[in-house]
Amino acid sequence: MDVRQMRYFLAVAEELNFGRAAERLHMAQPPLTRQIRALEEQIGVRLFERGNRGTELTEAGKRLLQDVPNILALTQLAEEQARLAGAGLLGRLDVGIFSAGILNVVPRLLARFHTARPEVQISLHNMTKSEQITALRERRITVAFNRLVPEEEDLVVESVLREPYLVALFEGHALCSRAAISIADLDNEPMILYPNIPLHGLAQEVAEAFRLAGARLRVEQEVEDVVTCIALVASRFGLAITTESAANLRLPGVVYKPLRDPRLRDIELSCVYRRGDTSPVLQGFLGIVRDYRNDPGVVAP
Repeated sequence: MDVRQMRYFLAVAEELNFGRAAERLHMAQPPLTRQIRALEEQIGVRLFERGNRGTELTEAGKRLLQDVPNILALTQLAEEQARLAGAGLLGRLDVGIFSAGILNVVPRLLARFHTARPEVQISLHNMTKSEQITALRERRITVAFNRLVPEEEDLVVESVLREPYLVALFEGHALCSRAAISIADLDNEPMILYPNIPLHGLAQEVAEAFRLAGARLRVEQEVEDVVTCIALVASRFGLAITTESAANLRLPGVVYKPLRDPRLRDIELSCVYRRGDTSPVLQGFLGIVRDYRNDPGVVAP
């Protein structure tokens, strides 16, 4: 018994009149009668009694009537869910993030996506860069956000924005009076570097900038995330070169100044996803990202 036959049966069972059921189905009565007889032959039982008192359901017909509306409703739901999934309006978006990535545009991108596609479940996974790459390849996440992502044949790296560098200082430090700070100004100052991870990242960029400037890099602490880094600055352990998004932490006792350096002008935040991934949910999210890249105002709070 297919869906079409169930709809024919339901119309006759509810109308108990082949003529009215045919009108309801927008078809002639003889084809409907043939379809019901064919259904009865297929099942092997009579579903309707046709007599002087009109059309009545048999016991088999009554039992079938208990199930058919639910089956048709589930069928309609399944069709609708499939359409929504095919349009990227239903499903799941697993996003790899890192500590500094949640301090600026990423939450706003996710909020805009959630507003546009509320039925898509969004799950966030805090990961290092190498963990994100592995998780993408293992299909545990759909997309990731990070900086200084290495080129990989099986991954696509798309720019989201470029952020200027800042220097985080503790209140009362002599450099707080400067309008901007150079690498030379940080010569032999106690520095806090992050992230302390195997892959090339911000810490390595800072170390290379010191080398090119001929300045001494005095590493006071190496930490894994920006929150710990800025908290240590607030506690007067040292200074840090960070990005504009870190200023959103607004920890008391921390002052941010622009960094002026020919190498460390700005840094790119990128989104990363599997090459060839045609997931409608991913494509919908990338549309949000690209809209922002073309016009940052589209996700302004």
